[in-house]
Amino acid sequence: MNELANNALANSFAFNNAWLIPALPFFSFLLVGLFIRPYSEKLAGIVATLSVSTSAALSLWLAFDYFSAFPAGAEHPALVSWSFQWLRYNEYLVVNVGTLIDSLSILLMVVVTFVSSLVHLYSIGYMKGEDGYGRYFTYLNLFTFSMLGLVVAPNILQTYIFWELVGVSSFLLIGFYYTKPSAVAASKKAFIVTRFADLFFLVGILLIAVVGYNLMSLFGVPNGLPENVSAFDFAFITNSGVSTMMNNFGILTPALILIFIGAAGKSALFPLHIWLPDAMEGPTPVSALIHAATMVVAGVYLVARLFVTFAASESALLVAAYLGAFTCIFAAIIACTQNDIKRVLAYSTLSQIGYMMFALGVASATETLGYTASLFHLFTHAFFKALLFLGAGAVIHSVHTNNIWNMGGLAKKMPITNITFLIATLAISGVWPFAGFFSKDEIIAAAFGNHHYVIFAIGLLVAGITAFYMFRIYIVTFLGKARSEAVDHAHEAPMTMTIPLMILAALTAVVGFIHFGDYVSVASIITGDATGHAEGGFPIWIPALLSGLTGIGIAWFMYGGEKDRATAVTEKLGVIYRVICAKFYIDEIYQFITHKIIIRFISTPIAWFDKRIVDGGVDLTGWLTRRSGATLSHLQTGQTQTYAAWLINGVIAVVVIIWLYAS
Repeated sequence: MNELANNALANSFAFNNAWLIPALPFFSFLLVGLFIRPYSEKLAGIVATLSVSTSAALSLWLAFDYFSAFPAGAEHPALVSWSFQWLRYNEYLVVNVGTLIDSLSILLMVVVTFVSSLVHLYSIGYMKGEDGYGRYFTYLNLFTFSMLGLVVAPNILQTYIFWELVGVSSFLLIGFYYTKPSAVAASKKAFIVTRFADLFFLVGILLIAVVGYNLMSLFGVPNGLPENVSAFDFAFITNSGVSTMMNNFGILTPALILIFIGAAGKSALFPLHIWLPDAMEGPTPVSALIHAATMVVAGVYLVARLFVTFAASESALLVAAYLGAFTCIFAAIIACTQNDIKRVLAYSTLSQIGYMMFALGVASATETLGYTASLFHLFTHAFFKALLFLGAGAVIHSVHTNNIWNMGGLAKKMPITNITFLIATLAISGVWPFAGFFSKDEIIAAAFGNHHYVIFAIGLLVAGITAFYMFRIYIVTFLGKARSEAVDHAHEAPMTMTIPLMILAALTAVVGFIHFGDYVSVASIITGDATGHAEGGFPIWIPALLSGLTGIGIAWFMYGGEKDRATAVTEKLGVIYRVICAKFYIDEIYQFITHKIIIRFISTPIAWFDKRIVDGGVDLTGWLTRRSGATLSHLQTGQTQTYAAWLINGVIAVVVIIWLYAS
């Protein structure tokens, strides 16, 4: 079966040229940035969009060929379709640049390219007339290339390189409006926070590589792996025998926790979440791309890629489970109080990423439903979250405000945006038959089936909270009466913006019916069982759906009528509401720690030592050299009398010394 499949796949154009999927956005980045943008910004947008759309078509082609060769329910092997040696340190430490093709990388390639192509198309209308139009598409191509390079990496060092490129791209796009101080501050905040986390990631990589190198030096290449395997390769790191040996030596858990910190920074898990809400300062299509298909899902992807290794360390999985669960409910509570439509969606993303991460954390080597459920939610979330952000962008583009209390009554003014936004809102609220209903229920079922009852309860509660805050913004934005004069002039977005909305809405309505576990599952790798289902004991969808419907009902009660019930509730909550509205003062705590403690007691003394001791020592050396030179310069006057005097005095001194020595 596998031999025939490999022969069939070997003749696949998409498989043999999978390197084109990340390469096309890169070539477009160079072409648009260097040659097209200076002369025709309109053409820059078209070329950038076509390049990513071509990558999307190739990704779908590759997915079709791969799953035709390895059908649903069968084992899905990891294959390297293209590779070349970049760095060689020694026999077991080799860095190859290549494209890894398996069910996980194909999933992310399809999601990234498809959502990115729609964001590019949408941006043609949204960014029309903006200064830096061509520069925007240049950065957008770079962002897409960076994420795709990360996804197809066959080793962890290539992953790290593109991981950093994703950070650079996000820095450029978040700070796109560089004349706006808040945008510049937000881009620096995102860059610094994620770089801080990435330091731990790098240390974890080095620890894994050093230990892996020593294991291969002592015991040779593990059975079943090719002779040229490197300690950086995922094939080596995720080998169950290697993971067990590292765990026995006590190295695995510290290394995985260090790597997880990097993932937490990129996916904005608590307490490294503070950069993501501020990232809304970038153009809205960028927010859609960051939140739906790139950057924040990179951390989830990394843990999923290393899941076999994480499964060998119960402690590392528990860290992922509980940190994900806390982020899930923490962000959902804050989202209930925010009035900026993009910030509500930002905290929503934090909460949904928490769902994905705790789903991975509650999985195990024998019960892998959480793994599949996490990636299923990543898949469905990409469509409805992109739809929510692009819908919000259409609203902002029309009424020129982010504040939901300056909107209202937009359903009649913007019917397409209204319907598509409602579909996405129903999906994230977990209402059947939309995509979020299926993926979120699988996550909750995985928590219950693996006996993580506290996390199960959090998942159920957050399902209701999510439905509440999402219908809060839908009701306030689209229903009722107009709350400002800006609504009077509102109109539907142009076709370049509404077509992506309709495509995403259609996908949001149907992708939940895909038998996802037949295509993306780690169970066949670990246990030989291609299903990996955990039994919940009772239909999980019933309490999950009831939780979502309860949240919708409360939102309708508080915001759907003429009475201002919401104000009365906030007044009764008093200080609790103010603390939540202030995002639990986490940013202020960071400010206090950095300015009053780190800068005052650590950075300032280090700066003094650097300036006074280090620089002072260097300056002292220069001063001594100059003074010595000035003193010795008196010996070189160019006058014969002076040299004769020194000669006579020298002879007298030598004679005196000899006479004294002789005496």
